[in-house]
Amino acid sequence: MGHAQICVVAAITACPAYLVYVYIYSSHKLLKTKVLNNDRLPSFVYLYMKYLAKALTRRTGYLYTVTNTKKCEVVYTVLNCRLETLLLRRFCSAAGYGWDYPDSEYRDIPLCFPEFLCRRLLLILLTDENFRLSPAGLVRVHQSIKTLEPVDELKKGPFVLLVRVLEYRQIDAGVEVDICLSATSRSGCPVWESVLTFLSKKKLLKAVRSPPKDENESQPDEPVPENMKLVELRVPRTTGLRCVWSFSDYSLCRLLSLPVGLFGCRLQTAPSLWMLSVSLAEIEKHKGVGVITAPVNVTAQFKEPLLVPGKVAIKFWETTSQSPAQSLRFRMQQPGSNISHMTGWISR
Repeated sequence: MGHAQICVVAAITACPAYLVYVYIYSSHKLLKTKVLNNDRLPSFVYLYMKYLAKALTRRTGYLYTVTNTKKCEVVYTVLNCRLETLLLRRFCSAAGYGWDYPDSEYRDIPLCFPEFLCRRLLLILLTDENFRLSPAGLVRVHQSIKTLEPVDELKKGPFVLLVRVLEYRQIDAGVEVDICLSATSRSGCPVWESVLTFLSKKKLLKAVRSPPKDENESQPDEPVPENMKLVELRVPRTTGLRCVWSFSDYSLCRLLSLPVGLFGCRLQTAPSLWMLSVSLAEIEKHKGVGVITAPVNVTAQFKEPLLVPGKVAIKFWETTSQSPAQSLRFRMQQPGSNISHMTGWISR
């Protein structure tokens, strides 16, 4: 065997070993600690391998016990995060704000954007050995967002992202889990916080949405207010593809159904984060940026899935109640029907 052939064989042999080290071993070593640096994060390849391993070995709707007898909190922190303009443009383009949104004056960063920054951090948490549910089949049923400072503060320097499990609840439909995402500015002040409620439903039961968590949630049979604004939007066929790319929906079913959706079958559903982002974008366009300026609370209850392609109607109106707990309600539903995909409200 010649010298050139030996070099080729050595290169072919070394290449897999290098890939294993870069994408698997180094990522495994990084997860030995709960505090990570944004410059060195576990690869998506390694995290997807963990995701598939847990999805294949655990059944949905079942609350597993941790291996350690001590109560082990599932929490991860990423330090030295920095906002990238290109990343913000990608989000704004897919979430209904427009590609030029970051260049607009007097506008804060979209309220849902920090969740996009937490996409890898959330996947790390879902694949943690002490996370007590299967990561597959998690359905978002509720979300609350709170801003204490303008999200624009994240532009001013390195910030910290944190994700942690708050609580598990066993219900008739399966198991619910509350996961908290938060962003802290360079000065150490909390800027943004979001609590996501996911349902891991039992296989033999239909997806049952959680009951409203607040007595102020809008009901389908309530009288239509005079100041209601109605906006109808087209949900394009590429929504699912763009949302997997931009919102990092890790559901294996979603990834596998993308090719089918591109050929015309309405099997794909729009992600819940996309529905909330588009609704808030339309509210800002018609009501002004002051409606979502910090400090503000946004609460959303997710109901029936939204199939794509299709059309959707977004309704929003100011409340007549004198209570300070509520200022504006919104609802996303099928045009000309009472089928609601999402209801929510904005309060201060």
